[in-house]
Amino acid sequence: MTSTLNITINGAPHEIALDDPRATLLDVLRERLGLTGTKKGCDRGQCGACTVLIDGRRMNACLALALSHDWAEVTTIEGLAEGDTLHPVQQAFIAHDGFQCGYCTPGQIMSAVGLIAEGEAGLDPERVREGMSGNICRCAAYAGITDAVLEATRASGTRTEDERTDA
Repeated sequence: MTSTLNITINGAPHEIALDDPRATLLDVLRERLGLTGTKKGCDRGQCGACTVLIDGRRMNACLALALSHDWAEVTTIEGLAEGDTLHPVQQAFIAHDGFQCGYCTPGQIMSAVGLIAEGEAGLDPERVREGMSGNICRCAAYAGITDAVLEATRASGTRTEDERTDA
């Protein structure tokens, strides 16, 4: 039996026929739509390499059944930059060497974008590390990742949890 998935990805609507109701969002993104920036790491939700934003919230695409997200809005790493202008988090990752081999970088960046949008990053390195703990970097570029998230948080103007509490 074929099911139809209606989903908006990086601002573009898609209607996708799925023969397998167990297809993950990760597989649909990579195999059906050719959006290979979202990486398949562990395929078990443990590494965060497949992190995307679904309706603005961070989620591991390897654990998300595609059909469960009918009519959702998904943002992948390919949807962050505007033309040749990088997203501020992408710029901060470059400025702070927040990557080495780069395999985890798309998931790290997407998680950072979500964390900042949630207002949970704060300006405390420990809070950033805790908020990013679901994303593993085998190269151990954590210092650069933390610095990048802190810079992007400051640049975003997003009120942090600390600022909301003080207000």
